[in-house]
Amino acid sequence: MPRDTAPITAETLLMAYASGVFPMAESQDEPEIFWVDPKRRGVMPLDTFKMSRSLAKVIRQGRFEVTLDADFAATLAGCADRDETWINAEIADLYSLLHAAGHAHSLEVWAGGELAGGVYGVTLGAAFFGESMFSRQRDASKVALAYLVALLRARGFRLFDTQFLTPHLASLGGVEIPRAQYRAQLADALAGRAYWDGPVPGRDEVLALRD
Repeated sequence: MPRDTAPITAETLLMAYASGVFPMAESQDEPEIFWVDPKRRGVMPLDTFKMSRSLAKVIRQGRFEVTLDADFAATLAGCADRDETWINAEIADLYSLLHAAGHAHSLEVWAGGELAGGVYGVTLGAAFFGESMFSRQRDASKVALAYLVALLRARGFRLFDTQFLTPHLASLGGVEIPRAQYRAQLADALAGRAYWDGPVPGRDEVLALRD
């Protein structure tokens, strides 16, 4: 976003998501924001999540506690706490505003009372736009994604947008689709209704993703 243009608002951001684009910054210290509309979009199909035997074992062990919207600010900060990040101060402020308005949410993973990992994103209609995730302990981000997929499946979501496809997401069932196909899935999801609020999915509900 050029410096002489009007500032982005939370409402502008929601309109952008509904149009299929999302914001990024070149770095944490770069004040300008630009819009991204990938030719190939990363998505996580909710019916083909790949839970490995080792991940199922970790979930059964109960080493981690999972919460929803318990500490959005800390989750956002954890996602930005890396050598290279696209989350600058303005982006952090915008998602904090969206969280206050009920459109941005976090799923936290705790170990021994400490935040071990988490993921945050934006909801519109029956679409969840995954923004970023982080992990401070082995398997924490995989546990976060498993619980997130179980939640989205149970509460009527039709689209889990991951923006880009990383090897980590691909190992869990993420795929890339052409822009036109993404836009069709987005339109379908925006026409639907889903909800985020409610209890954390139970362990058995998450383990059922292996079936």
